[in-house]
Amino acid sequence: MARIKLELPDTFIFSTEIPVRIDDINYGGHLANDAVLSIIHEARLQCLRKYGLAELNPDGIGIVISDAAVVYKAEAFYGDVITVEVTPAEWVKKGCDFYYRLTLRETGKEVARAKTGIVFLNYNTRKTTSVPERFQSALAPS
Repeated sequence: MARIKLELPDTFIFSTEIPVRIDDINYGGHLANDAVLSIIHEARLQCLRKYGLAELNPDGIGIVISDAAVVYKAEAFYGDVITVEVTPAEWVKKGCDFYYRLTLRETGKEVARAKTGIVFLNYNTRKTTSVPERFQSALAPS
C-alpha cells in the first residue's frame, strides 16, 4: 500500500502550543486522528487572528477546506502539549494550501504533519472567488 508523503516548507510564519485534551484521546489511549484536524483548525484560526484575519469576514467572503492530508509520525497522550507550526504556501487564484508541523513541546518529537487546501467562497453567492487582497497582502510572500 502506498503511503502519503508530505514535504513541508522550510519556514513557518506562526507557531502556537495546544494541549491534548481528554476529548482528543481515542480508545487506544492516544491522540485520535480526528482530533488532529481539530488541533490544526485551532492553530490556523490563531494564525489568521495574529494577522488580523478570520475564516469568515463581514463581507461574506470566507474559506472552505477543499482537501486535507495528515501523516502521523508518533503518539501523543492526554496532557502532552503540542507545538503547532503553520504556514500558507502554493498560492493560486482562488486559494492556497496551509501546512502544519505538530511536535511534542517537551521532546521536539514530530507527532504529525498535515496540509489543508483552502479556497475562498462568497457565502452570499455560494461561488468561489479570488483570494481577497487582505489575505494576499498579509500572508503571501512578497
